[in-house]
Amino acid sequence: MPIAPPFSSSTERATFWLLVASLAIVQIKLLPAQVAFGLAAILWLLLAISDRRRPDVPAFFLPLALYAAWTLVSTIFSLDPLESLRDDKQLVLFLMVPIVMRLARGDRAMLTLDAIIAVGAVSALIGVIEAALLGYDNLDKRPRGMLSHWMTYSGILMLVTCAAASRLLFYSKKRIWPGVAVPALLTALALTLTVNAYVGTALAITLLVALRNWRLVIVLPIVALVAFAVSPAQVKSRVRSSLSNPTASDSNRDRIDMLLMGRDMIRDHPVFGVGPEMVGNVYGKYLRPNPVHTYNPHLHDVPVQIAAERGLPALALWLWFVVTAFVGLLRQFRRGPARALAGAGLAAIVAMLAAGLFEYNFGDSEFLMLFLGMITLPFAAARNGGPPEAARP
Repeated sequence: MPIAPPFSSSTERATFWLLVASLAIVQIKLLPAQVAFGLAAILWLLLAISDRRRPDVPAFFLPLALYAAWTLVSTIFSLDPLESLRDDKQLVLFLMVPIVMRLARGDRAMLTLDAIIAVGAVSALIGVIEAALLGYDNLDKRPRGMLSHWMTYSGILMLVTCAAASRLLFYSKKRIWPGVAVPALLTALALTLTVNAYVGTALAITLLVALRNWRLVIVLPIVALVAFAVSPAQVKSRVRSSLSNPTASDSNRDRIDMLLMGRDMIRDHPVFGVGPEMVGNVYGKYLRPNPVHTYNPHLHDVPVQIAAERGLPALALWLWFVVTAFVGLLRQFRRGPARALAGAGLAAIVAMLAAGLFEYNFGDSEFLMLFLGMITLPFAAARNGGPPEAARP
């Protein structure tokens, strides 16, 4: 991949390290990661002004920006505009894309990914210790690292597993430590007992193996069976219960009810939705007979949540963003120069989509920060620090 030029100033150097810190620390605690990101955003703005040119962004940023704009329109028509506006502060995280593009150019992109994987391995170790020594080994008390919720923790582990696996498969240098990180990450992920993350990770790794050599895909079921055979009893029980009768458990029945409720919300509010952060406010109105829960803040499904909350136009823009990002990353993977980074981005999208059918991961700030960073790094790696291609003669 292109070698990034030396930092042009101490401000640029500080901004880069704040960016790396935000993407690494978000796996441990959200608040310090947000502080680092906020400082990086302020300094990036100063750098952007001094650059005197339009920020360089990948093609997927246009639909993402339009999605943000439609969210603000939806806020105007929300059932409670002020509450929706407070939720809209999360849109600031979309600045992760131009900030990564500006600062993680060339070989700095791989350095950033290495920092993500290193801290992810530490976070995985914390989860393993929680399960092995502290009694975090059941559905009521699951490993969550130092994060606020086990669902967030499992989603983060899923993304970092995508990064480590892609680096192991497609980057020839220093493979020993990612080779150690992948089993640690998979072990911690298994111990979270989170089926949506299981599914997302399995499909993401299948994609990566297929990209490496499609003939190797036939080995994956054997590997999965061996892993299942040696897994702890609680993991085996969780997998069996999910496969034996998926509609029998309260959790799965609850999710089916939420899909039907989301359908009804979309029918009643097809253009602007009920408004950001308003699903919980109208949840009681759409309850199905004999509900498992009488309240949920969201619908545990990314496309349904977006359409119900922000309207069908927002869903169309989000799908445009996903497709554009996937196609761009596939092109990056095929043409280079950073196949490991592009593979990690592709795997992250597949994992997000698969797990997002059962959990609103795109609305989780920790997940969103890391996800946007990972899918932008391959495009940043292709830049060597010169002006954007559009500005070149």
